[in-house]
Amino acid sequence: MKLAVDAMGGDQAPGEVVCGVLDALEFLGDDKVVLVGREASIMEQLSGDNGWRGRVEILHAEEVIEMGDSPISSVRQKKDSSINRLVELGASGQVDAVISAGNTGAYVAACQLRMKTLPGVLRPGIAVAIPHASGVSVVADVGANVSCRPQNLYQYAVMASVYYEKLFHKKDPRVGLLSVGEEESKGNQLVREAHELCKADEKMNFVGNIEGRDIFGGICEVMICEGFVGNVLLKVVEALVGNLMETVQAIAREQIPETAAALVPITRGIQCRYDHSEYGGAPLLGLQKLSIKCHGSSNRQAVKNAIRVARNLAYDHLNEQIVERLNK
Repeated sequence: MKLAVDAMGGDQAPGEVVCGVLDALEFLGDDKVVLVGREASIMEQLSGDNGWRGRVEILHAEEVIEMGDSPISSVRQKKDSSINRLVELGASGQVDAVISAGNTGAYVAACQLRMKTLPGVLRPGIAVAIPHASGVSVVADVGANVSCRPQNLYQYAVMASVYYEKLFHKKDPRVGLLSVGEEESKGNQLVREAHELCKADEKMNFVGNIEGRDIFGGICEVMICEGFVGNVLLKVVEALVGNLMETVQAIAREQIPETAAALVPITRGIQCRYDHSEYGGAPLLGLQKLSIKCHGSSNRQAVKNAIRVARNLAYDHLNEQIVERLNK
């Protein structure tokens, strides 16, 4: 198996990305990694042996799509960018999975422009793991498709269910459709029609509509929504957790200063638990090659996790299972 990683993508690239790849060599066995990006910059991080020779390849790409670049324009104009070259490797079948912590919009756009969807899949969707007190749930879509049809939401429910089963090795996850009320009649036309499609699938463990307050309630393992709603949800969760932990620290310093320092590792641990990169990044489900999007601030551990999850999903035949479920 061969995996391709965008060496220039992310706030800490290429240093942390390359280090993450080197760390991943401990479990990759005979599998190989292709680092895509500026060769000179990559080689600076690979100086010395480090056991990478013969296991890590380099594909030179001169241009870099920056985090602030316009997604569509940069994909079209920077043809020799690391993101474009990375996605081309996947589209041509030269690698089994592609991974990037770069510009999310550009990465998703490149994947959608250059990769075909799986048979039967209308639009790909991004799935993200969100922890809560009783476990972890998967939310899809969180930004790939902001203008959905009911069939898109139904397919996200199917694909995210298969992804959850493969990621956490738990069968028959409960599926909830994010709406403004629990009743079947609640929600806009998109949600109501998607509800009927999910309800009609006897193989889906569909629990009906869920509300925003249920996100952390452990009511279901898979939560479905259109990309606009999902992206807002994801950003709110990320900001809320960080803000809550800062508030806890501030109150501790004011009221119990002698114990404030002891709370630091606890609050950091909570923040790490709610970091979806701890679960290997977010897959863009529905494409013919596994595509993993890591957080822009990913460090070596996050990159290592992403490689591990991408490898496991490929060996577990995630895409084949998705096609089989949709055909049924």
